Amino acid sequence: MTILSHYRGRFAPTPSGPLHMGSLLTAVLSWLDARAHNGAWLLRIDDLDTARCSPQHTQCILQQLRAHGLHWDGPAYYQSQALDHYADAVQQLCAQGHCFACICTRKALRSAAASGAFGPVYPGTCRSRVISTATETTGAAAIRMRVPDGAVHVEDDWRGKQRYDWQHDIGDVVLRRRDGIYGYALACAVDEAQMAITHVVRGADLLAATPVHWHVLHCLGHLPPRSRHGPLVLRNDGAKLSKQNHARAIDPTQATANLKQCLGWLGMPQHLTRAGAAPEIVLQTAVEFWRQRNAALLLRADVTSEGAQ
Repeated sequence: MTILSHYRGRFAPTPSGPLHMGSLLTAVLSWLDARAHNGAWLLRIDDLDTARCSPQHTQCILQQLRAHGLHWDGPAYYQSQALDHYADAVQQLCAQGHCFACICTRKALRSAAASGAFGPVYPGTCRSRVISTATETTGAAAIRMRVPDGAVHVEDDWRGKQRYDWQHDIGDVVLRRRDGIYGYALACAVDEAQMAITHVVRGADLLAATPVHWHVLHCLGHLPPRSRHGPLVLRNDGAKLSKQNHARAIDPTQATANLKQCLGWLGMPQHLTRAGAAPEIVLQTAVEFWRQRNAALLLRADVTSEGAQ
């Protein structure tokens, strides 16, 4: 069993487009918490879905982070280069009897799946299709992992105790899609172990994914990282700012202003940083502020970005 100790955080953008203010807030929050604890801040590029991701967007994200003074430790970790780790994990979970082959079409799932905290809840159609090795399904079916029955509790450092029902809120999760692409639940859990992540700091929209990642890690013999979920940036209509709703890309030439807006959302007074300060100076002031304040008091409410698109 892997034992985690010194603080190691991460930021994990998907290169399906440039960063917007919502993703920048998450990056700032995870960087800030890591640096305030004298920890490492790692960068993971979630580029598994090649139909949605591109090297051009990856380079754009790297440039945006550097422009904002958000420098990561060590080389970036690319999911597209970790396929062997995911394959090994799926084989292990299959051999342990956790998996089944799912031949359900997307159309059938859309009509049968109920809505849950983690998205559509799988109705259990193919649960009896036992498999012992991932090669039994190559090209013919997706591989899903059976989740337990009953309730699961997650203790989030900033959101408190969360309760979910495995069957009603989450359901059996995809480990590998029929087209061979590994699922988020599997890849994220494997990555946390490979990168020795001790603290996961991200937006509250992913809070319900936490029990799934912890369950996968447990079955693979690893301890989970600590969970810390911060605020989301909302549009004026209450929808989450995202690439799907065409959120405007952040302008790297306005890095100081962008950072100060994010830090204001986190409760940092504007007067603590002088006008025109370089991004690195703004961030260093923010680290000192973060160390002196109780972060949990600042992170429960989502924020609205006026005029966001």
